[in-house]
Order: sequence, then structure tokens, then C-alpha cells
Amino acid sequence: MSVAAWAEMAARAGLDALDLSIAFVPDRSERAVAALRRDIAAAGMRVAMLTTYPDLTHPDPARRERELALAEETVHVAAGLGACLMRVTAGQAYPETGREEGISWATEGLTRLAERAAGSGVTLVYENHARPFVWQYTDFSQPPEVFVEIVRRTAGTGLGVNFDTANATAFADDPLALLEQVIDRIVSIHAADTSARGALKMVLLGTGLVPFAAIFRRLKQAGFDGWVCMEEGSLQGEEGVRAAARYIRETWESA
Repeated sequence: MSVAAWAEMAARAGLDALDLSIAFVPDRSERAVAALRRDIAAAGMRVAMLTTYPDLTHPDPARRERELALAEETVHVAAGLGACLMRVTAGQAYPETGREEGISWATEGLTRLAERAAGSGVTLVYENHARPFVWQYTDFSQPPEVFVEIVRRTAGTGLGVNFDTANATAFADDPLALLEQVIDRIVSIHAADTSARGALKMVLLGTGLVPFAAIFRRLKQAGFDGWVCMEEGSLQGEEGVRAAARYIRETWESA
């Protein structure tokens, strides 16, 4: 499916915007990005978030510098698409990367990236991921305690948090307890569902283990009024997207 066709499907489903992966933008030239933005606008849609995968925990410092430079270029892509948010990650859990050095490298890289993104109109939002399809290893900050420590060390940098409901449910003992530890930094939500703990097994939103109603209630209590971006991974096509959208809207409104 082309991005234009995907935008048309999102419009039919009554969504407000798209959360677009950088993997869907193979040509990142200014001309190509502008054309993609026009295609999305022609469907009556816009891009809320560009989802990216910075790998800032590689044991090779030269590789980390390249990743940082690539991430900085991607900020310009996000701005060119009109996205107000760009999802970023810490990096991969390389066997050679120890816990403390990985936290330090991720903190340094994310801080430098946030500094370089200042003034772009794009807010960086950090998420602890599972294993993106573009990576060999799982996310270094998949363990909740590592994620929380990186959030703590990046306080005051302008880096926000994108809270992923499925990751929190799959890999934390209590997703609500994890939410509480980072709630003051949350800028956006990735609403996804999982049928398992200890592994990410995505299912139609509302049919898995994620306590959406409780999470949404706490977010409302905290005054959250940002983007809730669906990650509909049940492979049910457009009907799955429509069903997920109905569930999220109804659950948010009744929370």
C-alpha cells in the first residue's frame, strides 16, 4: 500500500492524522518529502508523528556519531512533513554494551539530538521499544528500570516521552506504576495491545491485556491532552483500523 492510499484509508476511518514510520520515506530529499506531504494532504490528512529508530548505544563511537547525524537529518524530514512529533529510541541492546555505559551513551545522544532539534518545530518523544524490524537486537531500554533512568537523566533537555501501552504491559510488572514514574514527561501515547507478558504479541486494540481504561483515566487526571497514536497490528486490514479507532475513542471518552 502506498502512503497516499494509507492516508485515504485513515481518512475513511475518521482519523485525525497519521503516525508515519521513517521506513516509509525512502527518498528523504526535500523535493520527495514535499511531494509526500502533498499526497497526504490530498487525502485530507496530515502527519502528527514521524516514528524513527536512532541507535545510540552501539559500542563503536564513530557509529554512534553517524546515528546522531542521521537522526538530525530525520528531524528535517519530520519538519518537512509537517509533523509536530518525532519518536526516538535509545538504541539496541548490543551484547558488548554494558548497562551503565549504554545509559550514558543513550543519555548523551538523546540530549545532543534534542539540542539540535530545538527551533525546528518538532518535539522529540522517547520510547522504550521492543525490537523494531530494522534492528538486530531488542531495545536497550526495554527493561523499565533502564527506561526510567534515561528519562530521569534527560530531564530539562526538552525531550518528551512517548508512552507505549503494549510495551509497558508486556515488559513491566505493572504498566500503571511505570506510567506514574514518567507521567510528567509524557507528550504522546502509542496505543497498542498485546496478548502476552514478557513478549510483544500485538492484537486488536481492546482484546489484549492492556488496561486502557485505567491508563486513560490517569492520563486525564494528569491533564494529558496530546496525541494518542494507534499501533494497530492485528493484521485485519481496514476493518481492524476502524475497530481499533472506535475502541480508542469510546474508551477515552468514557475514562
